[in-house]
Amino acid sequence: MSGLNYQKQAQDFYGKAPVLILGSGASAAHGMSGMSALANHLVENTEISGLNSTDIKTWDEFCQLLKDDVDLESALYRVTASEELTSRIVKSTWVLIKSEDNGIFRNGLEDNAMFPLTRLIQHMFKSSLKTVNIVTTNYDRLAEYACDQGRIHHFTGFTHGFFRQLADPTEITSARRANIWKVHGSLDWFQSPLGDTVALSSINDVPDNYQPQIVTPGTQKYQKTHLEPFRSIIRNADQALNEAGSYLCVGYGFNDEHIQPKLMVNCLRKNVPITIITYALSDSAKKLIIEGKAQNYLAIERGETDDQSIVYSSLDNNPLKVEENLWTLEGYLSLIM
Repeated sequence: MSGLNYQKQAQDFYGKAPVLILGSGASAAHGMSGMSALANHLVENTEISGLNSTDIKTWDEFCQLLKDDVDLESALYRVTASEELTSRIVKSTWVLIKSEDNGIFRNGLEDNAMFPLTRLIQHMFKSSLKTVNIVTTNYDRLAEYACDQGRIHHFTGFTHGFFRQLADPTEITSARRANIWKVHGSLDWFQSPLGDTVALSSINDVPDNYQPQIVTPGTQKYQKTHLEPFRSIIRNADQALNEAGSYLCVGYGFNDEHIQPKLMVNCLRKNVPITIITYALSDSAKKLIIEGKAQNYLAIERGETDDQSIVYSSLDNNPLKVEENLWTLEGYLSLIM
């Protein structure tokens, strides 16, 4: 496979106005904690005082699983946490991600070229495109900050302002807009004392009688995502995925049951082209795309150093080693711009 082929393939796929799918790897590039750092944080910082004996037992089991090197997601599925314990895990998760998110926001105030995502979306809008759809499992607001840096209006399912309420996509119009569909919630979403979900733009602590609306892995995840606002957000994400001309996955591990099934059906049945750029392709990604039946794919992961990439393409049976950084979003931009 010549260098020209994969570059042309990247440009062809990109030319089909991709839906962007951001996984935890997209945020890790900016120093956000991954699952193992979050696991350590939860063990050390979750408030367990006042829990009943059943919850304490569940918590001890959970901590033991993590010490036995079970990954966080699996550990949360293996224990059945009560609503009270779940809410404390959620709060502890929120505290860690929020402090990191704040730091990235502040860094962005000094470095206005900080987000490759800004350049990508701006480039997409140089065409006749009016809407860019971003689907993400991340709670942080890096996609929103990237839009802000590029003077790009964004919509996350809520009205604008400081106290934001759920809104239909048709309620807010602008000439060009990025829709950011956050299928597992966001740091700025809270369940209010009235039982609805509101988004509070400039909050650094969880207000009294409000609950963070982020969905952590575990048994409660399924019931939570059947409720608003998740139901509407997932429906909008599904629509974006169904109408996509192609997909561009950044740091996405293909382990999420809300995005992945739709994605795979479209890749396998409709042959929608998919590009994956990531630090390391997950086993799920390899199984679904490379060993699966996807007809149109380009997947790039890091090689042995940051300046080496391994390219997998549906145009060739063998992976290609390239002495260049193409596996980061920054590196990928060099292929398409």
